[in-house]
Amino acid sequence: MNTEYLAGCCSGGAEQPQVGLSRRTLLRGTVLTTGALAVGGVVGLPGIAHAAPSIYNPFAGYAITGSWQDHLNSGSLGGIDFGMGVGTNLPACGAGTIQNIPNNGTGGHTVTINHADGYRSQYMHLSQFLLANGTAVGAGAIVGRSGGAVGAPGSGSSTGPHLHWHMINPSGVRINPLTYIGQNPGGGGLPKTSTEQDGIPGTIFYKRMQNWLRITSGYTGPIDGAPGANTYSALQRAMRGYGYTGPIDGVMGTNSWKAVQRLASGYGYTGPIDGAMGPNSWRGFARFLNQDRWN
Repeated sequence: MNTEYLAGCCSGGAEQPQVGLSRRTLLRGTVLTTGALAVGGVVGLPGIAHAAPSIYNPFAGYAITGSWQDHLNSGSLGGIDFGMGVGTNLPACGAGTIQNIPNNGTGGHTVTINHADGYRSQYMHLSQFLLANGTAVGAGAIVGRSGGAVGAPGSGSSTGPHLHWHMINPSGVRINPLTYIGQNPGGGGLPKTSTEQDGIPGTIFYKRMQNWLRITSGYTGPIDGAPGANTYSALQRAMRGYGYTGPIDGVMGTNSWKAVQRLASGYGYTGPIDGAMGPNSWRGFARFLNQDRWN
């Protein structure tokens, strides 16, 4: 047996539900969020309080088209604009409860996430609300869809498709969310995976893999660390750049994993490109996934 092989890590199949959620709860969350992510909390359970928020940047994969200073220079109270197409799913940057504000002046359709510690996060220029007022969400739940097309319903004064994001502190002052995250490093992003040290992929490893694939390769499923066919289809798409030429079917085989090993070879893996994943292959892949840009 090739010592690089690690059984039980590579199977495809349907995306798995989070442990501890009843089937009824899971289905209700899915209906409410139309494919919501689930990073760090239960999705779509009205009336359930959450702990103080861990704020992360769910838009790190998008270009900033308007900085905080740009907004101040134009007379705005501040915000960060991220360029993205109309209809892009918008994950919650932290746990809280939802308040929808239709036609909120120049901001157009606005969703507010009221966090447990009194901070609020706001997304503006939405094309669609997805959740009812008062819905409790976890970080990563899809709370609406982006808009901003000139003159479209909900766009406000936007001059092109994008998302505007800012936070409001408990005193009612608008603040830069990226500054907030930088000053509260314990609350931003996904933790690093220990697979880089022990060579054993687990939940955090697969969450980071799913988030990387969300940012780069069209993955739209939950960030739950339970990979299935949708996750692996996105991984196969990503592996086109590493020599994979097979079908995008979500069934990982030898050729799919060979491509992953080629990726890992750029991050310290020195073993054979044989498609038999094992501790050394996983370590190299984990070094890639532990980059800050996939947080």
